[in-house]
Amino acid sequence: MHKNDLGHRRGILIGIAGASGSGKTLVAQTLYDALGSEKVVTLGEDSYYKDLSHLPFEDRVKFNFDHPDAFDHELLTSHLQKLLQGETIEHPVYDYSTHTRKIETHRLGPHQIIILEGILILNVPKLRDLMDIKIYIDTPPDVCFIRRLQRDIDERGRSVDNVIQQYQETVRPMYLQFIEPSKRYADIIIPHGGKNVIAIDIIKSKIEKLLVEIE
Repeated sequence: MHKNDLGHRRGILIGIAGASGSGKTLVAQTLYDALGSEKVVTLGEDSYYKDLSHLPFEDRVKFNFDHPDAFDHELLTSHLQKLLQGETIEHPVYDYSTHTRKIETHRLGPHQIIILEGILILNVPKLRDLMDIKIYIDTPPDVCFIRRLQRDIDERGRSVDNVIQQYQETVRPMYLQFIEPSKRYADIIIPHGGKNVIAIDIIKSKIEKLLVEIE
């Protein structure tokens, strides 16, 4: 189990999907804290947005960031494969205020457990095939919208009108077309997100069992 072509043991990949604002990051952070930071690294699909620096800013703002084509899933898949084989990667850094990828990168690895969170990760077969545990955070859309509104204003420099327009034009339609249907691929569906301590404990126990198997 969990061997690459060279016969070496690899790490464990946990995928956490769900709508924007569903609580994916909180679940990832809760697992990170519970399992021990020296073993775990977390990655966000958001960091792998395609660089839009070749477009004028007014065109970047209109871009559909909730469609699968908005992400460089090939690079993400390559990086995950390297991490799972015990290698290090140069993790991209994305600037949400300008919709561009920064020049600097962050070196990550090696770690035994990789937690990947993102809205569309269960929608991509290559990513699903790498995952040992597939999780979907099932949070009511109105709660997700309120959280997204607060986050985008506070952390990403957006206006209320801009967030609402984006939600109506791309976020909600893409959720219905791509994100919500990907729930059927999940091994575990968690209502209430990171506050569901029972689900978190079950996942933690399963990860610990997988760790024993690869040691």
